[in-house]
Amino acid sequence: MEETNTIKKHHTEIREEVDVCVIGAGHAGCEAALACARLGLETVLFTVSVDSIALMPCNPNIGGSSKGHLVRELDALGGEMGKNIDKTFIQSKMLNCSKGPAVHSLRAQADKSDYSREMRKVLENQEHLTIKQAEVCEILTEEMTDIRDDSVARRKITGVRIFTGGIYLCKAAIICTGTYLKARCLCGEAIMHTGPNGLQAANHLSESLMAQGIPLRRFKTGTPARMDGRTLDYSKMEEQKGDETVVPFSFSTDPASVQKEQVSCYLTYTNEETHEIIRENLDRSPLFAGVIEGTGPRYCPSIEDKVVRFAEKERHQVFIEPEGLFTNEMYVGGMSSSLPEDVQLAMYRTVPGLEHCKIVKHAYAIEYDCISARELYPTLEFKSISGLFAAGQFNGSSGYEEAAAQGLIAGINASQLLLHKPQLVLKRSEAYIGVLIDDLVTKDNQEPYRMMTSRAEYRLLLRQDNADLRLRKYGYEVGLVSKEEYDKVLEKERLIQKEIDRLETVIVGAATSTGEFLQKLGSEPLKTGCKLTDLICRPELTYDLIAPLDPERPELPQGVCEQVNIQVKYAGYIARQNKQVEQFAKMEGKKIPVNLDYDQVDSLRLEARQKLKEFRPISIGQASRISGVTPADISMLLVHLEKISRKEELG
Repeated sequence: MEETNTIKKHHTEIREEVDVCVIGAGHAGCEAALACARLGLETVLFTVSVDSIALMPCNPNIGGSSKGHLVRELDALGGEMGKNIDKTFIQSKMLNCSKGPAVHSLRAQADKSDYSREMRKVLENQEHLTIKQAEVCEILTEEMTDIRDDSVARRKITGVRIFTGGIYLCKAAIICTGTYLKARCLCGEAIMHTGPNGLQAANHLSESLMAQGIPLRRFKTGTPARMDGRTLDYSKMEEQKGDETVVPFSFSTDPASVQKEQVSCYLTYTNEETHEIIRENLDRSPLFAGVIEGTGPRYCPSIEDKVVRFAEKERHQVFIEPEGLFTNEMYVGGMSSSLPEDVQLAMYRTVPGLEHCKIVKHAYAIEYDCISARELYPTLEFKSISGLFAAGQFNGSSGYEEAAAQGLIAGINASQLLLHKPQLVLKRSEAYIGVLIDDLVTKDNQEPYRMMTSRAEYRLLLRQDNADLRLRKYGYEVGLVSKEEYDKVLEKERLIQKEIDRLETVIVGAATSTGEFLQKLGSEPLKTGCKLTDLICRPELTYDLIAPLDPERPELPQGVCEQVNIQVKYAGYIARQNKQVEQFAKMEGKKIPVNLDYDQVDSLRLEARQKLKEFRPISIGQASRISGVTPADISMLLVHLEKISRKEELG
């Protein structure tokens, strides 16, 4: 007893002062922490386990349809994900090559362990960044005394408290808890109160957030089983090889460095026997038994969801993909489930090639706490708490790429706030990241949000191939892209325009040899002379294919040639979208005071008034995208803003 009293007598509370606290070290947290530290701010990155840094608890791949765009944009802004997958991929593929360049998307299978290890290495060696294994259990705030002109925030962040009692005082904090917040994993009747992959859940922060007036919701996601690869029969599956020539994700990666031997993935299918087993055991699925409270992603359903919702389909694709080079574990893509383990084994063994499979890790669903991102400004800062930001699945999105993109933007904006610099908000016309964040903060998403090319109105402009041309300037202005890297982009722009101008002046005659050459390429011979740009516009021809007709053609980097071809071939469509963007910019340019009193706006419908109060849009463009706000409401709002403007002019 005496010894205990002595300990109490000498007990002192740990208190540290830093600039930024980042809560969670998944894909959002890694990007957020790196951005803050690279911009010179003392940053501490909290994680419930250092083994969960950059973990891939679901499919170990980066990119894919539309997600590849996000990674390219992230890289152009100075993020890390693209560089890391270039170092750790084991297979790479460009998807949708049979379609136009707007939907081409790079996808790479990662070595799961290597990806996490390499990202951790980057974090550990980053100046101004400290990693701390600890669970943050409380957000500390105080009443604001220095409210910014454009803010309606009532409180400001002052620090965080960890479970063991230590306090970290900070000027900004970024919540990136992913699927760990009050997480529970479900496999049939078995419920485990853990985070993904059996790691510790974060069980204490939710209560603190609710006490701060931040409402939480429950979402869910799931993952399929991992199999022992030695027990699978690949001869019954279709082999899926990587591309012969690998295209890197990062604009700063030397293409020669990623040309390496790749591993194969495999494709197989479910069948009626699989579906029958699932239907017979739906009562044992927590999803259909009502045990799962959270809402799951519509675009990444479990196999039991697929069988019920698409009853007419005779089979569903199943992708067998390696988890890494130094493990026999194989990921069973397309068959995520929360059915009991005995049902899982039975259904998996009906799939061709899986008849004798052994499960290393069973499939499970996972529920977790998150917010509606309508609580946030487009900067990803909370409307109610100045200096508190949020990113990733905590914001109601799904996917590693969506999380990383938000993490980078949150990290940039937290830094810009502390450095008293303009914050970065990407427009829908500038980036998929702009579409992603705008959709999150203006729409009441009732399920985990997944990025898709169809969500982007200007996707011909927002291609993955031109992400550097679109966004490098922002990365440079913020301070995450070096002058050397930015100068490369400026030189690339110059070379592209110079070559397009030259092509406009080169005329090809209607010689017999030219006609024969064109016929070999499946193109009509010329009847009169024509410009090289006109030839490139033919669907069957490209800039590279017509090179023999252009003896004066200069030697140019491949990236320049690619842009010349696309910009010439799609010039008419690009010009049309640019005109649409001009109209869009007018709406986005009409700013709304964040503290505007909507009760004073004449003739505004009750629903619109309620929605505008709730979302607090920053522009007319954003207001027009809020569900329940009509064009008539926007007209009334414009009239009101004009009245305010006239009053201010008159003094």
